Amino acid sequence: MAPCPPTIGGFSVLPVTIPPLPSFPRSVLHYLYVRRNAPKIPAVDDSRRLFLTNVPVDATEVHLRIVFATLVGVGRFESVTFEEDRRESRTDAQPAQAARLSAHSKKRKRENEEAERAAEEAAACLPSTWTRPLRKSGSTAVVMLADEKSVDQVLKAIAKVHKSKKYPSWGDVDKFGAGKAPPPLGSNWLKAHNRLSYPDKDTLQTSIDAFSVLFAKKEQEAAEIAKRMRNEPDEDGFVTVTRGGRNAPASKNEAEEAKRKMIEKDEKKKEELTDFYRFQMREKKKEEQAELLKQFEEDRKKVWAMREKRGKFVPKS
Repeated sequence: MAPCPPTIGGFSVLPVTIPPLPSFPRSVLHYLYVRRNAPKIPAVDDSRRLFLTNVPVDATEVHLRIVFATLVGVGRFESVTFEEDRRESRTDAQPAQAARLSAHSKKRKRENEEAERAAEEAAACLPSTWTRPLRKSGSTAVVMLADEKSVDQVLKAIAKVHKSKKYPSWGDVDKFGAGKAPPPLGSNWLKAHNRLSYPDKDTLQTSIDAFSVLFAKKEQEAAEIAKRMRNEPDEDGFVTVTRGGRNAPASKNEAEEAKRKMIEKDEKKKEELTDFYRFQMREKKKEEQAELLKQFEEDRKKVWAMREKRGKFVPKS
């Protein structure tokens, strides 16, 4: 196979030696493509990040830590975020909605409630059945380094690797005191998966109990929100009378949306304390609309007067 050039399409090419395995007893080269991280939405630490693509399927933080230690020494590599981790964080996070829902409470209390809810949801989940994840072929990762200088050093070291032909070795976990090696793959990995797929009775019962408690808590919150929403008057002061039907929103999203509307309505009430009665608020809105129309008519008359004064006004026949 012909050697890969040092750069391709703005990426620095980093050859990595894959040592022989029992399933494939021959050493091969794998090419990582590296460039400075430049996302569509810039972040504060982008100058310290490197974007990697064509990450090996068995990649772990330990593997990449060793590769970067081989290039620029230990102490430069801080962390790595793989493509799957970034996708999960975007799915789970709802920053705008969470901020609106928590704006009415104190910060410390809000943090405690969020921590408790996260602990409850974690307890309600069964443990992972895979001891080690496998990446998609050609997946990406973002590596965080110690500083911006480390980024420059890594890119320069990649250029030197092509001249020296001393490529980093993939999976050399004993080098540089990397610590505990990642869980093995192969038959041991599949055996561990088969064992974890059937958890013991105590672990399963604990997860079921935690899930039931969390589900009942969410149902109670949804019912309270629905009850309050039925008693909340609309902007004109009317309360919708309902009979029968369900007592709570159909899903978590509906409950969260109802809660958000309630919080927004409460905040609006606080701003409108000066006009206590509904009819006063309606009259005030009418006065504001009339004032806007009056101002619009005055501005239009001024524009016509200026055009007539300049002699550019041509009346329509």
